[in-house]
Amino acid sequence: MSRTSNQKEAKLRAFRELSRQVGLKLTHQRLEIFNVLSSKLDHPSAEDVFEEVKKRIPTIAFDTVYRTLSLFERHGLISKVNYLEGRIRYDSGTERHCHLICTRCRKIEDFTWPEVDQLPLPKEARRWGSIENNYVELRGLCQDCLTKEIKS
Repeated sequence: MSRTSNQKEAKLRAFRELSRQVGLKLTHQRLEIFNVLSSKLDHPSAEDVFEEVKKRIPTIAFDTVYRTLSLFERHGLISKVNYLEGRIRYDSGTERHCHLICTRCRKIEDFTWPEVDQLPLPKEARRWGSIENNYVELRGLCQDCLTKEIKS
């Protein structure tokens, strides 16, 4: 799955602005890595991003892609998605959203849930310390996997 050209352009503009704000130099490699990541809706892994970027920049090393994704994440330009089986996936969506994760096919989809954002933190979380971020991740079987299960 990929994004429309307008969505990609908007993401790139926002990325450039955020990069400027945090003082991050935008090299050709960094722009290509972000372009690949932002064009995908499936929350690709570092390996997936590397394979796509390598088509455009054949000399790029996996370590460069991995370090760049980590740099982007440290500066809040992208986020990591907790994933099953220890494989980290990346999300270029910086707007508030939640994730649906299929435990069978590993598909990840974004969704918004404004009501959750309006809930106060539980007392235990407020006592714990300083909460910097929270997100919702729902796991289960996607419609495609459920349909396959019924047909089996």
